[in-house]
Amino acid sequence: MTALRHTQEELSNLPLAEQAYQEIRARILDNLWSPGYHALEQEVALALGMSRTPVREAMMRLQQEGLVEVAPRRGMRVLPVSPTDMREIYEILTALECMAAEILAKRQPSLTELKPLVEATDSMSEALERNDLDAWAKADETFHMALVKLAGNRMLLETIMGYWDRAHRARMFTLRLRPKPVNSTQEHMQLVHKLADGDSAGVVQVNRAHRERASRELLAIFERYQLQQL
Repeated sequence: MTALRHTQEELSNLPLAEQAYQEIRARILDNLWSPGYHALEQEVALALGMSRTPVREAMMRLQQEGLVEVAPRRGMRVLPVSPTDMREIYEILTALECMAAEILAKRQPSLTELKPLVEATDSMSEALERNDLDAWAKADETFHMALVKLAGNRMLLETIMGYWDRAHRARMFTLRLRPKPVNSTQEHMQLVHKLADGDSAGVVQVNRAHRERASRELLAIFERYQLQQL
């Protein structure tokens, strides 16, 4: 589940077109509807228990975001993500998240403010101990999203979220193909210590190395399994 996804209670209070958009988007990003998945408008409506009108609006919005292709009378097809897409997405996310970390470090946050980061890192360690990769991935995303939110720049957060979910989709697809993520907790705690010290240069260095390592591992999977897209 991505960081800004609505709860079921929140979702039920949204307009039907927004509900349809959130539901379809979630299924795509979590690879329940994987690349190449095709469904007619009526089939999607039945799957969501909705009429076709809000589903049609949602599909057109998702097409604008590049997640699906919509064709008249042929429904929608979930579009793939290529290695080039992922490389560019990670480059953007790395730059923007480093900016958020630098903003936060300059404020030299207290350990109380940084508690969500520590708790997320602890959750990652606990998840690895019981080999629960799904829980690990959720805690890892919680850490990074908390980091961006703590920077306090709303427009930066919105920009990052425009790319975050695309990275989430590829990360979940490759979660069990990558090496066991034993380095992440140590790197996260290094980042917490740099933030607490107000070391903005150190924070950028640690976070950039952390993100670039993750990008290399992900792109290596494309190469190892000869994936042209996913």
